Amino acid sequence: MSTIYDFEVKKPDGELLSLKEYEGKPLVIVNTASKCGFTPQFGGLQELYEDYKDQGLTILGFPCDQFNDQEFENIEETTEFCQVNYGVTFPMFAKVDVNGESAEPLFTHLTSEKKGMLSKKIKWNFTKFLVDRNGQVVERYAPQTAPEKLAADVEKLL
Repeated sequence: MSTIYDFEVKKPDGELLSLKEYEGKPLVIVNTASKCGFTPQFGGLQELYEDYKDQGLTILGFPCDQFNDQEFENIEETTEFCQVNYGVTFPMFAKVDVNGESAEPLFTHLTSEKKGMLSKKIKWNFTKFLVDRNGQVVERYAPQTAPEKLAADVEKLL
């Protein structure tokens, strides 16, 4: 059975990172966008991270431009925007596709493990996946689910 630890992802500088780096930690993996109605969720994600990072939680943000061109072209603009406007200190990665033939393999895995309400496809920015300490996807949250609503589920994994 595969886990998220079987995947490598690109950091903003293009360097590959094995998700084994996060082995043993609960994770929230989220596709983000800097120019979306849900963009203020960066603040809630940062709060969630600050509240639980000392207990092991890590949040992994993956900018995505597949929904109405709502992400900056340049990854440096994206990371600066997140830091300046929302104080984001959790790891952000290179821009990815989450659907279709060019979808990031990690997101193909996440969506195959936890389907959405009507389909496996990610429908919008800020779809969130909760992963346990063993690398198994345990929950999927809709874009409109505020990050603070994840706290009780995160606590169960700590």
